[in-house]
Amino acid sequence: MHVVDHISELRKRLIWTAVVFILFLLLGFWFVKDIYYFFVQDLSFTLTVISPGEIIWIYFTMAMLVAAVGTIPFLSLQIWLFVKPGLTSREQKVSLSYIPAIFPLFIAGLVFGYYIFIRLILPFLLSLNDGMFTEMFTVDRYFKFLLNVTLPFGLFFEIPIVFMFLTSLGILTPAFLRKTRKYAYFILIIVGAAITPPDFIVQIVVAIPLIIIYEISVVLSGIVFRKKQEQHEAFMREEP
Repeated sequence: MHVVDHISELRKRLIWTAVVFILFLLLGFWFVKDIYYFFVQDLSFTLTVISPGEIIWIYFTMAMLVAAVGTIPFLSLQIWLFVKPGLTSREQKVSLSYIPAIFPLFIAGLVFGYYIFIRLILPFLLSLNDGMFTEMFTVDRYFKFLLNVTLPFGLFFEIPIVFMFLTSLGILTPAFLRKTRKYAYFILIIVGAAITPPDFIVQIVVAIPLIIIYEISVVLSGIVFRKKQEQHEAFMREEP
């Protein structure tokens, strides 16, 4: 394919993705109240709006969240279809098998991040008040803080799939991941500290799952690497 053909193909994929995104966006608007009440049902305080714009903001935020989460599987499929012509038949099968796991892993990351926020981060921050201040939480500030904590976990939970895919393409190896383990730990601890309050216990609680995810990713990368080597050796034995 020429460059113009690639651009045309990419535009087609983006248009279809945009259509699906808009459909999920409309669905999010339809259920925005249910989604909002789900997020505030465990709160011991009432959220406040200080301007009409915040009401519009929460509608769009809830709808955009639904649209983003719902579009992830379709977007992943469109990306695969776009790069499919450049992959071998084996790489096509291997990469396609990873797509179904992207959505549940992302949801699991969001659920985990939300649990950490509700059970650890928010109670810790509220405990710092100790009756010194009158608490008033606006919808805008609360949900921005909530999303800043939960969304990174959704992305972190995709690490195993990313490592397995890159290993299947020969870009990553388990040996490289083990060699750079200490640097990865350092980065994960910094990220965990950045999205949590300055409490050592909370930061450890957040950092440990991230490190476990990295180690699981290394193990899965090793499995993919061994299978790839076995297939290569079998192919070499079959050659005359």
